[in-house]
Amino acid sequence: MAEPNPSATPSSSAVNGYASAAASSSLTSSEVHQEENVTEHAQHQSSGRESQLAPVHFPGINWGLDDAAAIVRDDTWSCVIVLLTFWIFVSMTMILGVYGSVSLLLGPNSSILLQPNSFFVQYLKVENLDDSQSGVMLYGTYGTPPLDVVTTWEETYNVSVPYDSHKEWEYYLNTGSQINISYRLSSSIFLVIAQGSEDLTQWLEDPTYPNSTFSWNIIHGTGMITQNIYSSSTYYVAVGNLNEDAEVELTIRIKAFLYNTSNAYYKCALTGDSCGLSIFFPSGNAAVLTTPGPEQNTSRVKLSYGPRWIIYIFGIVGMTMIMSCAFNCLNKLQFGRDNRPPVMYDEAGSQRAPLLSYKDDDLSSWGSSFDSLSHDEEDFDLQTRGSMEGKSLGDGETHNNTRRLCGICFDAPRDCFFLPCGHCVACFECATRIAEAAGTCPVCCKNMKKVRKIFTV
Repeated sequence: MAEPNPSATPSSSAVNGYASAAASSSLTSSEVHQEENVTEHAQHQSSGRESQLAPVHFPGINWGLDDAAAIVRDDTWSCVIVLLTFWIFVSMTMILGVYGSVSLLLGPNSSILLQPNSFFVQYLKVENLDDSQSGVMLYGTYGTPPLDVVTTWEETYNVSVPYDSHKEWEYYLNTGSQINISYRLSSSIFLVIAQGSEDLTQWLEDPTYPNSTFSWNIIHGTGMITQNIYSSSTYYVAVGNLNEDAEVELTIRIKAFLYNTSNAYYKCALTGDSCGLSIFFPSGNAAVLTTPGPEQNTSRVKLSYGPRWIIYIFGIVGMTMIMSCAFNCLNKLQFGRDNRPPVMYDEAGSQRAPLLSYKDDDLSSWGSSFDSLSHDEEDFDLQTRGSMEGKSLGDGETHNNTRRLCGICFDAPRDCFFLPCGHCVACFECATRIAEAAGTCPVCCKNMKKVRKIFTV
């Protein structure tokens, strides 16, 4: 009888050893499989976080942190450009309008005070436009000279005023002066005293309207008219005739107040081409322009101002810096207010924090994609999956196609995203209704500013 081969027939101990080894081997492989699943899950979560941190783009749409910063820079430059345009307009108005060149027709015994703003004017210049010796003088004083010199003179005119015409005489009179006009004529005419050229033009348009001038009178025969002057300006004495031709004899007596220039530090006669006077900065000074008596009827001069360019340049730079800093501060305050998490209250009225963390720190809120969804959107799909009961999907639709449908109505495709979070969970119609009603994203509860539609090519 042959002995059993120990190698062919395992013993019970060997069988038990094999069984324990197999169990040990099976347990080890199970643990390894579990560890591999845990590792894959961790890698999946890590890849999910990395996908959230990575900027995701729409086809044809580039939206991220760099774009947000670019928008802020564009808004800042837009504000700066608007400010520069406004300041340039103000500068041109001051240089060409308020302190632009002007031609003056001066009457006898004129005394004009010139006090330009020292911040905008560096000097003034007076040019003689008459070829003859006009006798015009330019004085410079440190302060405003007193208006205490009184002079009186008179002029007599014998003129013929045809039908539908007028005659005028120009005088520059200061505050406190007085005009006395004696007249003699055979027919009725209009006699007016107009303050400024605009007042005279208004009277010429409608001579019969009594409120068109400073003083309006209908004169006939002989008489006298007296008028006091309450503000320094150019005044016109004019007669107008709407009837038959008339012969008029006028005697104009003027009591004028002139500025005292005895303490002037600068004196220049316009016998040559021009006279100039520098304006002190920042205290300023005054200039007085005078003409001789009635022996010199009228004098025509040109008055011009030289701008202080450094003020305009520093004004542009300073206002640009101030407005830029103010705009940046307001922009930061706006971002801070928009990025605050929403505060919720329970039924007892106590404050509580939201269950979902606020998504401002998540870079994925700056972008989204039509094909790729964040984990928040998947949670939103799970929460709204129950609303699909009673709705049947068409034949051939897959789970991926379901995720492409609007999470609100489950009817239209997801064709829009919210700004600034970038979530894409609804169709454009539902997203518009949500923005109008609540104004918060249904995924991250962030305040929505705009809804942008996605166009695929």
